[in-house]
Amino acid sequence: MNITWVGFVLFRLSEIRYRSHIGKKIGFRSHLPAVCSQSPLVELFLFHLIVNNHYFCFFFFFSFFNRRAHAVTVLLLLTCALVYVTLLEETPQDTAYNTKRGIIASILVFLCFGVTQAKDGPFTRPHPAYWRFWLCVTVVYELFLIFILFQTVHDGRQFMKYIDPKLGVPLPERDYGGNCLMYDPGNASDPFHNIWDKMDGFVPAHFLGWYIKTLMIRDWWMCMIISVMFEFLEYSLEHQLPNFSECWWDHWIMDVLVCNSLGIYCGMKALAWLSMKPYQWQGLWNIPTYKGKIKRIAFQFTPYSWVKFEWKPASNLRRWLAVLGIIFMFLLAELNTFYLKFVLWMPPEHYLVLLRLVFFVNVGGVAMREIYDFMDDPKFHKKLGQQAWLVAAITVTEFLIVLKYDPNTIMLPIPFFIMQCWFLGIFLIFIWTMWRFFIRFGYHQLFGFPGEKSDLRRSSYHIEVLQLLQTTARKTEGNDSICLLFYQNV
Repeated sequence: MNITWVGFVLFRLSEIRYRSHIGKKIGFRSHLPAVCSQSPLVELFLFHLIVNNHYFCFFFFFSFFNRRAHAVTVLLLLTCALVYVTLLEETPQDTAYNTKRGIIASILVFLCFGVTQAKDGPFTRPHPAYWRFWLCVTVVYELFLIFILFQTVHDGRQFMKYIDPKLGVPLPERDYGGNCLMYDPGNASDPFHNIWDKMDGFVPAHFLGWYIKTLMIRDWWMCMIISVMFEFLEYSLEHQLPNFSECWWDHWIMDVLVCNSLGIYCGMKALAWLSMKPYQWQGLWNIPTYKGKIKRIAFQFTPYSWVKFEWKPASNLRRWLAVLGIIFMFLLAELNTFYLKFVLWMPPEHYLVLLRLVFFVNVGGVAMREIYDFMDDPKFHKKLGQQAWLVAAITVTEFLIVLKYDPNTIMLPIPFFIMQCWFLGIFLIFIWTMWRFFIRFGYHQLFGFPGEKSDLRRSSYHIEVLQLLQTTARKTEGNDSICLLFYQNV
């Protein structure tokens, strides 16, 4: 406390709060409310926070890294670290340790390069560097998967020991089905023990997972379809993976109706709030009150602007096929979670499984936004976004690893009645597609023509045809409205 008093006296005498650049930045006097500017005790308290690095460091950090890459700073720090390792540190004589450290250092250098030099994506909050970092992590993860894919099955599984010595060991057999009675009269002390046994960490994981997926997809129907379809997949593949064998009420009541539906509902409520929230941003140092500054910092972790996803899968064939592809890739990524654990011998509670989920949480939202932009405005977004491209490549690579490492499990024949159900579903989708886009609207819908007045958007092909008709009408001294009427009824 004595240091605080001495610093406060020096602070008052030298009038740093008026003249220094940092004092102007933090607005120590001008941004305080009137009651604070007239109270030395309040000023002393704020200065105490500055001395203890609670207030000043946080605001200085926020200002310093606000929308800046700091490429030269990162390069200098990286060079200093490499110079220290080269000249001042003695290299250990442990080959395995040096190999691990060299790989980690190479990844860190690549991450430093990507964070400062990679192209920005569609998201800018809380900071563009945050999303550039995850883009680089996506590249590293894909390269790791490619490396695993090119190994033999034995070498690939044993390589996981370099990450965690506990890995590389076959997983023990577990009983996932068991007694499926919701009310067990044979257990007089706790007849509902089967339900309580299912109340584990996966219940909040299901809720949180579908809350985040809803924020990614931003559509209630697509989320519900994926949720129900995955339960059908678990039914269909329980002969391959034991952990897909669950009780019927675990599938449809606990998973679909309770956890998934509640997560989707809360996600839709969050989307409604984000869509109605005003997006008018003000610079941190232009906000007069400290309460306003804290609120502005909290809103830094919300989107800069909001785009409502309108997938419109039935509007034309291109969007319909794209939505089917999104659902397929979503389901495949969900299945990869379980199959990768099985073929690489990773227990469900291992931290690598959790890290993979955290990874997809951070890259999935960016990928979905890039896919939507590519679908909604292909004239402006001429190619698929970088994060969406990498996520699709990762999903396919993970499936190829599963297929290579345990083909016997993947090729186990699906029961005949289950195959009949899937063939019936695929046949119905095919029939509906033919009726909707080929029979009902005819030839024009195949090429993306609107077909209905509800879809008022025109492709570049439509615009070119309309311009040609208008030019022809002017040359023949005709009426543009006649050409437009002919175009709309073509």
